[in-house]
Amino acid sequence: MEIGFIGLGRMGGNMVVRLAQGGHRVVAFNRTYAKTEEVAKEHPAIVPTKTIEDMVSELHDSPKAVWIMVPNGKPVDDQIDELMGVLKPGDIIIDGGNSNFHETQARAKKLTAAGFHYMDAGVSGGIWGLTVGYALMVGGEKEMYDHMEPIFKTLAPEQGYGYMGASGAGHFVKMVHNGIEYGMLQAYGEGFEIMKKSPDYGAGLDMRGIAELWNHGSVVRSWLLELAVRAFSTNGDDLKGIKGYVEDSGEGRWTVQAAIDESVPAPVITLSLLARFNSRQDESYSAQVIAALRNEFGGHAVLTDQGLADQRSAPEQIPGATK
Repeated sequence: MEIGFIGLGRMGGNMVVRLAQGGHRVVAFNRTYAKTEEVAKEHPAIVPTKTIEDMVSELHDSPKAVWIMVPNGKPVDDQIDELMGVLKPGDIIIDGGNSNFHETQARAKKLTAAGFHYMDAGVSGGIWGLTVGYALMVGGEKEMYDHMEPIFKTLAPEQGYGYMGASGAGHFVKMVHNGIEYGMLQAYGEGFEIMKKSPDYGAGLDMRGIAELWNHGSVVRSWLLELAVRAFSTNGDDLKGIKGYVEDSGEGRWTVQAAIDESVPAPVITLSLLARFNSRQDESYSAQVIAALRNEFGGHAVLTDQGLADQRSAPEQIPGATK
């Protein structure tokens, strides 16, 4: 089978190579042509092109199918608009990025009205997907899913892909998947910190060894723990050189919003998202306010540049205070 592929970043570049290795002809395009050339060197079945028009003209199957792997939001809309100008009604566009499922639904209506087929594929696997495969959660028309199944089967490991339902379902399931991931990462992070800071045992605990041990028979064993072993092996138990700044790419926020919209209590995912916000603050103003108030009402010392101190105002300076 053949497919056009737009976007050769960390995920897209490896996906193209995996497809070519699986016997598919891939016509590739990236805004930076040097990246297209670099990826094309990995396999003779990857055809590099310099423009969207060239990519579409190089596709010979009917209907033509193009996979988009670009950042969510405007880049997706811009790419779709460009493709609508060179593809023909009946052709297939697949969005494999992390798009908001509400936007996917709107795009599907627009493309369907114009005679195109639109599919959404939630993709998980990160930089490891080339060798172990990508989990695929696909939404759209079932007929188109069946038509494109050889592509999904090649990208995914055994039993690692599936049809989720109507347009937007693939991105919706992937969104929740990433929300769950937020909670799992937070739990692992907190657990290792509790051990590391233990006054009784912290200095003697081997974090890499514990992560390795937990992956053998423990109920918390997982691929994330395998990655923890790698991280501790590379950076040491203190993870020196790694800042505790944790970004989010949007899916956690969307998952929390969906929980609110559906009146579903989701405290773990919600708090894990807020913890990421907290990680980005060099100094938390809210924590400063809390420290100041604790000092005022309870005389709890606050940490200043000069060390611990009592910063309270004199009672007669406080409105309403008894003199």
